[in-house]
Amino acid sequence: MKAFLAAFDALPFGTHQGRYQNRPYVLTKSRFAGGRSQKLIAEELGGPDYISLNLYQLSSGKSLLKPCEMPEEKVISFVRDVIVSK
Repeated sequence: MKAFLAAFDALPFGTHQGRYQNRPYVLTKSRFAGGRSQKLIAEELGGPDYISLNLYQLSSGKSLLKPCEMPEEKVISFVRDVIVSK
């Protein structure tokens, strides 16, 4: 989970283009509730893939990952391996 959190934190806020598994994506990272809640949505350009997740920072200091209707492994892999265009 540490590698995932580091990769997630490294993703810039806002909307950007990137590549995952050699396919182009547009991704948007947003924050809510003073940064205690963050959302990532990514759509494959010209393809069917879609990534959506919420990440919550709990008062205990732990993080809670909630993928939206997809396996946790899918969103973890995407976040760890996506390359965002500068």
